Amino acid sequence: MIEVMIVSKKTEATDICSLELASVDGTPLPEFSAGSHIDVHLPDGLVRQYSLCNHSDERHRYQIAVLKDPASRGGSVGVHQLTEGMHLHISEPRNLFPLAHGAKRSLLFAGGIGVTPILCMAERLAHMDADFEMHYCTRSADRAAFVERIKQSPFADRVQFHFDDGPAEQKLDAQTLLQNPQPDVHLYVCGPTGFMEHVLSTAKANGWPEENLHREYFAAAPMDTTNDGSFEMKIASTGQTLQVPADRTALEVLLDAGFDIPMSCEQGVCGTCLTRVLEGTPDHRDLFMTEEEQAANDQFTPCCSRAKSAVLVLDI
Repeated sequence: MIEVMIVSKKTEATDICSLELASVDGTPLPEFSAGSHIDVHLPDGLVRQYSLCNHSDERHRYQIAVLKDPASRGGSVGVHQLTEGMHLHISEPRNLFPLAHGAKRSLLFAGGIGVTPILCMAERLAHMDADFEMHYCTRSADRAAFVERIKQSPFADRVQFHFDDGPAEQKLDAQTLLQNPQPDVHLYVCGPTGFMEHVLSTAKANGWPEENLHREYFAAAPMDTTNDGSFEMKIASTGQTLQVPADRTALEVLLDAGFDIPMSCEQGVCGTCLTRVLEGTPDHRDLFMTEEEQAANDQFTPCCSRAKSAVLVLDI
């Protein structure tokens, strides 16, 4: 855990604020790579993940930006209530959304607050003099964060803005952009689930290989749990059997039984609680693993996923 101070807080767009964080004692912060995020421990005990959006060569500060979500579970509202000078605890950066540095060309797609990791990627690619273009989509111009920073950047001519309420000719045309995929071109997308699914499904329909598609979800879409049933988890190390009722998650049951399962997002987005499965078939509901990783059925996210088989044997 790293203790940091909020050096500055700024309004970047409608309902979006940015925080600049620096170590309390003035020492350099740990290195990070483009696409990294940190866990932020909020004063009320909540832990939330936020992407770093400053240049990855910087170690005197971390910058995050947060959208105040009307459907917030407390995290984004809590961040917007923070003030300059407050101290927070954060984790070291982790990167679950790294750049493929062997790519000949990169296409970056940002939807709304999804611009945070994408902007850091653009900074890094421009610094490397790599070939890329960035498409930034928001509902309206007033909801686009970091516009002036982008316009004043060395890569301003590689960024196109797309506003839902703007003229038809400036709206995102994913079909045209993603036709004729090349083996050494990689795609990165972050933003609301619907936006990401549109970009990814268009890419797949045009023949993009899965290994060239990179994504990071901020939140999971609401899921219908009315038909959920119960299942059992067997702990391989002890033979203990735990019952997971229809109205509880596997993670809740494991924690209640005294198992120390690391967790963070509780939505199947971050992969923190990923647990190895030795027997049984999980009902994967996460947005973290690839389709191939899910098909292997050798791990699952107990925060949201369940079981298709009557029993899951866990490597705990």
